[in-house]
Amino acid sequence: MIPYRATKIVATLGPASSDPEILKQMLLAGVDVVRLNFSHGTADDHRARAKTIRDLSSEIGRETAIMADLQGPKIRVGKFAEGKVILEVGQKFLLDANCVLGDVHQVGLDYKDLPKDVKPGDQLLLNDGLIVMRVDKIVGECIHTIVELGGELSNNKGINRAGGGLTAPALTEKDIADLETAIKLGADYVAISFPKNAEDMKNARRLAKSISAKVGHEVRLIAKIERAEAIQPGALEEIIEASDGIMVARGDLAVEVGNAAVPALQKRMIKLAMKADKFVITATQMMESMISSPIPTRAEVSDVANAVLDGTDAVMLSAETATGKYPVKTVEQMSAICSAAEKSETVTLDDDFLDQTFTSIDQSIALGALFTAFHMRVKAIAALTESGSTALWMSRHKIHIPIFALTGRLATQRAMAMYRNVIPLRIQSSTDREVALKEVEDLLKSVHAVSSGDTIALTVGEPMGKAGGTNTLKMVQVK
Repeated sequence: MIPYRATKIVATLGPASSDPEILKQMLLAGVDVVRLNFSHGTADDHRARAKTIRDLSSEIGRETAIMADLQGPKIRVGKFAEGKVILEVGQKFLLDANCVLGDVHQVGLDYKDLPKDVKPGDQLLLNDGLIVMRVDKIVGECIHTIVELGGELSNNKGINRAGGGLTAPALTEKDIADLETAIKLGADYVAISFPKNAEDMKNARRLAKSISAKVGHEVRLIAKIERAEAIQPGALEEIIEASDGIMVARGDLAVEVGNAAVPALQKRMIKLAMKADKFVITATQMMESMISSPIPTRAEVSDVANAVLDGTDAVMLSAETATGKYPVKTVEQMSAICSAAEKSETVTLDDDFLDQTFTSIDQSIALGALFTAFHMRVKAIAALTESGSTALWMSRHKIHIPIFALTGRLATQRAMAMYRNVIPLRIQSSTDREVALKEVEDLLKSVHAVSSGDTIALTVGEPMGKAGGTNTLKMVQVK
């Protein structure tokens, strides 16, 4: 049987993993989604990597989703004449929007409106909080600060304001150009960085739809939750509603709200996303030590396992596979951790359905299939789907029975690689039910998912070939 692991793995491409042979080994080790980080590289770089991903997926016989991650309005300091400086506690330091090359006294800003967004007393966190400055005063386009936590500050390090509140838009001019590049190269997902509210996501969707109409390729949007404003009650729910899925982007979020607040926020975000029938990725420093070590720390093992137990769809690797020494081994370790954690999960399917009201026939069929499959202890669930919605609904509940999502649409197959406990497969797009059902049986037998005599729960729409038309649940004994 094909390897079964419910939790999906997202891996970032970079210098350590761009070699086709290394990337192939990563895919074979269990990568389900490949992340293209648009904070680095050119459009040509991303196009070449996307082609390599598609070619290798075809070679190994398993489609992999591509996620383009936009840079967003990451507010950064400028460059230093010497590349870096050492700041001492108590010293005065100037953030000057007009400074060209910085020194130990001052540095420039890439976001010229930052002086308008801060006030005396505000705390600024640089380089992921490793440097802390208190705003003393603002004079014109200059922010006068006093260093509260010193250390090394080098070129282009990020700036966050404790508690959030920066007004930079979620999509910069670079992001808009990169969004078009991502859609043209056939990305399945685009991650929007630093959205403050649902309107940021709606604006991104309007732009994406406009580009897709010209290109002929649709893309799903992921909201990266990394601003303090985005986690406010009401705002988070609205952002989730406006997105196809979310990313728990723990790095910048932790800088804005504090490290201690993040674990509870992670659980809350995963719970809300699942309730809204949206997928969720947990990201940032999950296996950080494996950038330079062949084995993870016990704390990292627990971190990954807890995300799995929380119900995340996917866990993400960033620098670990982009620039780390052990990209393949890191994927192998993460896969093993996910599989082990899943074995200890408690299935609460009956409780999940208490007081549930289903709003559509197709959703009712999807969840009815879960309930029946669980209590009949079937070998597999097979969902014939055009859009992938049936598989997504099923994947919101832990059941410990693999869900095989069968589709004639290549784009749908790739997108479903993100969904927890879903194994997407291609079938010929037949409108004859008996022909299609025979093909389902043959396909599941060919991948050793079922054998003759096994029972499967199968969902299908009639007439076939119509998105949103799942209306039949059939219990099938494999011949």
